[in-house]
Amino acid sequence: MARVAVVQSGSVPFDAAATVRKAIGLIEEAAAAGAGIVVFPEAYVGTYPKGLTFGSPVGRRTAEGRADYERYATGAITLDGPELVAIADAAARTATFVVLGIIERDGGTLYCTVVFVDPKLGLVGRHRKLMPTAAERLIWGFGDGSTLPVLDSPAGRVGAVICWENYMPLLRQAMYAQGVELYCAPTVDDRDSWQHTMRHIALEGRCFVLAACQFIRRADYPDRYASAIEPGADDVLIRGGSVIVGPLGDLLAGPVYGEEAILYAELDRAELTRARLDFDPVGHYARPDVFHLVVDDRPKPPVTFLSGAAVASAAVASAAVASAALAAVAPDGAHPGERSL
Repeated sequence: MARVAVVQSGSVPFDAAATVRKAIGLIEEAAAAGAGIVVFPEAYVGTYPKGLTFGSPVGRRTAEGRADYERYATGAITLDGPELVAIADAAARTATFVVLGIIERDGGTLYCTVVFVDPKLGLVGRHRKLMPTAAERLIWGFGDGSTLPVLDSPAGRVGAVICWENYMPLLRQAMYAQGVELYCAPTVDDRDSWQHTMRHIALEGRCFVLAACQFIRRADYPDRYASAIEPGADDVLIRGGSVIVGPLGDLLAGPVYGEEAILYAELDRAELTRARLDFDPVGHYARPDVFHLVVDDRPKPPVTFLSGAAVASAAVASAAVASAALAAVAPDGAHPGERSL
């Protein structure tokens, strides 16, 4: 049995240091309650700017919108910055594995990212959101296939799929194929329909689903915050809905709305085996003779510098690879180097 915790909490908007201090307190609280893994919501460190337009109607950008973006980018963090060092120290001190949503700054671009922090090894992986939703595409870059890890944790194999990425069937299948057992779904989607999605994924993947959503009020944001969305009752902008679901779709904790909370559940990994008696999406129920998924997990840097001898060497290597590929196409039509799932 493994005890896990899902944190429903709001950021300290645009203040990464204060949010990290808050996160550390929540990690310590969850660890004191016996949790070996702690999952935080999407964009927890760095802020989810719900309702902001960044002054960008189609065909125009305003000075005020650029100032909003400056504030937002300044509040984002880097992977080698002091914020994640502090989180790693807290994970080590409390012997907890932390799954944390952040806004990552890399050069001049921001990414909605989830980081995985091991209590012994520190930062062991990250997932950048592949497809920001709607207006999120203005402020966040796109991840690539190189950040889709499923990693070992004290509670089992853990991976993360962020918010509406969970509506991408092929991404879910890629996670199942890597043996995900603790399917983490950091989000800010607080609709009732989100609960159906989480229970469906648990049933489909025959995995535990840990969905962490923020809870935050408009008053938690600065006074100069031009939200185009009116808050709901009690000034709430994101109302929560965090939940933990078992591999047969049964609710283990939550959903919780309208307050900050930590949800706990005891997970029995033997349930994963029992659940696969009649369904395994990448095994006996997969029909690979009909359906075939290829995942390109190579990094896609926008710029690659080749100098001097490296240029000639790369050209020779490229020609050799191309020749070998033409001569040795796999029987099923997939080129060597493709990884079939």
